Amino acid sequence: MSELLRAPAEIKYAEELDWLESVDDGPKPFSWRLSPKMVRLFVLGSERSDGLDREISQKWFGDRSFVERSIVTLASDRGLLLIGDPGTGKSWLAELLSAAISRNSTLVVQGTAGTTEDHIKYSWNVSMVIAKGQSRESMIPSPIMNAMETGSIGRFEELTRSTSDVQDALISILSEKYISVPELDSDGIVFAKPGFSIIATANSRDRGVNDLSSALKRRFNFVRIPVVTNKKSEAEIVRFRTEELLRRHQLELEVPPTLLDVLLQSFADLRASAAAAGSDDEKLESALSTAEQIGVLEDAILHSNFFGERALSAHTLASSLVGSLARREPEDLAILNKYLHGVVEPRSKKDGGSWPEFLEGGRDAIATLS
Repeated sequence: MSELLRAPAEIKYAEELDWLESVDDGPKPFSWRLSPKMVRLFVLGSERSDGLDREISQKWFGDRSFVERSIVTLASDRGLLLIGDPGTGKSWLAELLSAAISRNSTLVVQGTAGTTEDHIKYSWNVSMVIAKGQSRESMIPSPIMNAMETGSIGRFEELTRSTSDVQDALISILSEKYISVPELDSDGIVFAKPGFSIIATANSRDRGVNDLSSALKRRFNFVRIPVVTNKKSEAEIVRFRTEELLRRHQLELEVPPTLLDVLLQSFADLRASAAAAGSDDEKLESALSTAEQIGVLEDAILHSNFFGERALSAHTLASSLVGSLARREPEDLAILNKYLHGVVEPRSKKDGGSWPEFLEGGRDAIATLS
């Protein structure tokens, strides 16, 4: 795993999955590797009441009901659509569910404006077609077709970013559970095996880009993943991801709890400001998601390690926050400057602590970018 830049969940947590499979005596739908209860336990982590001989780490932080409804949907004949704002953990949840159920989370189609029907169904190896003609051997199955043939979970990321005709290609797959290959005289239908399903994700901010048709909506169960606003839950997510980052980069750098509190409070303040804003020009372009918090902290940690004193400072954290969130000039810089003067400056005078240094770092970063 150390040779992989980013190991998929089924490799990263292979030892946990093996152990869970060895002790799992619950009923398993279709070709599932784990029972629904064990899938939930793998995603949300174990508790003392589970009575296991070892602890299973929590990997996704969110409401238990979202995970349970997702698992129930995948055990039915309907697809699962995870929808929510950017950075709410939709893709991570989809990866974990696929890893637990199929031990393969890599059967993924990425939705973009350039995604075609071939990416969902199949294409051809041109050189083999020229040499031997069209056959199953010369056909290149899509990740979705591979999932159908193996009875696994296929994933479709950013469904609403793909065009309507590409989305419509999913309708027959989800309803009929087969793909027709008219170019072949025989063996021209690929049937889905039991256990096949699709987990799609959609960004709620992309509404209006390529809206889903009513026919496609009917073939999905929707699970809406809200933005994490609970400070305790958000702190757990950021801490979990930060520990992963430090392990991956083999860094021995401590993140002081006080600076984590500063980061969480800053994002809470900026979200409140965005909610009270009267127009889009008064809001940061950033979604201010938990994922972006993690990005700010990652940037600050790496900068401190490579160019600082190998200790995270409030000055570096503020510089990373401004650099990550200031995407429009002058709008975003003006919003961040207003926040520093109107909120951080009074707080630094009242509370002290890391806030004065955070204020100075933010001002220096804005002055550099202005």
